[in-house]
Amino acid sequence: MRQIHGLENLRRKQPGLLNAQKLAELLLADLRDCRCTIYGCIGDNDRIVLAELDLLPDSLEYEMFDQRIDLIVAGPILRADCVPLTYTLRGDLFSITGRCSMIPRVCGVDLYLQHSYTGIVGGIARQKFSIPVKPLLQMI
Repeated sequence: MRQIHGLENLRRKQPGLLNAQKLAELLLADLRDCRCTIYGCIGDNDRIVLAELDLLPDSLEYEMFDQRIDLIVAGPILRADCVPLTYTLRGDLFSITGRCSMIPRVCGVDLYLQHSYTGIVGGIARQKFSIPVKPLLQMI
């Protein structure tokens, strides 16, 4: 289940009326050094770091017509001794957490890892994110 964190903290940076364009600008600034961490689970430890994916230069952009932020993260797969189950996309204040899977059409998953996530240590995984701005604006 996808969860949004830090919207209120981000909102405090912009006094007055907040529209989609202003929220997008705040998000773009906040996510400029974002990182995605993919986690697995072994026993009781559900925070085993499997991959650390960093923002690719020039991939962070605001699609004005669709009112969404698109970005691509990439990085090495660090471990392969368990399956990916959760993820965190973290900016300075704003973050998204949720469940992920390498297998398509798994119930209760909000992020399907792309084919570049092979589960082989040392392989480079790439993941695209699209963050719709309008629903976030309605959450504030």
